[in-house]
Amino acid sequence: MEKHRFVGKSKEDAILQAKIALQESSENLIIHEIGEQKGLFGKKVEIEVIEKREIKPYIRELLASLLKDLGFHAKIEMRSSSLTPVYTIYSDHDALLIGKNGKNLNALVTILNQMVKNEIGENYKFILDVSDYKERKEKNIENLAKRLAREVKESQVEVKMDSMNSYERRLVHNVLSNYKYVYTESVGEEPNRAVVIKPRQKSE
Repeated sequence: MEKHRFVGKSKEDAILQAKIALQESSENLIIHEIGEQKGLFGKKVEIEVIEKREIKPYIRELLASLLKDLGFHAKIEMRSSSLTPVYTIYSDHDALLIGKNGKNLNALVTILNQMVKNEIGENYKFILDVSDYKERKEKNIENLAKRLAREVKESQVEVKMDSMNSYERRLVHNVLSNYKYVYTESVGEEPNRAVVIKPRQKSE
């Protein structure tokens, strides 16, 4: 992934030079001001520019290098049907990469997130999975939430789900957001925060 540098009379001037040289709009660029240079003819502003289209393949290369350093031989598939790219790892050691309750996978995500942030200077959203583990787990959580919602509707007794991370709780909230007969609330403190599914009163 290449980092480009441009110098202009102002930040706006430097950005304009970058847009012309790279033939890209500002929305497709990550721009960081490096600093100002003072000279005989006034100040100049220097910026560093990264083209966003280069980030997705860069993350794949970074992940491949990280896995190799950790001693894993793996295949990485990237799909980008939405704004958020999904990187799926396939290897002969999927269970080890995932870890108990996804602990190792979450640690790998944290490491990769920090490496990407260090390189591009800001957070970049992506999804990392191992042999569709997350996808299967998400479907299981959604199906469980729907089943419990039906039980709450019939019994009119609230149900507290097991503790989940913020992403998993958001899945439950989203999947039940349009249910007329129940509503959801998050309760407790991290890391034991959980979702409670409650019956909705007829007057609500």
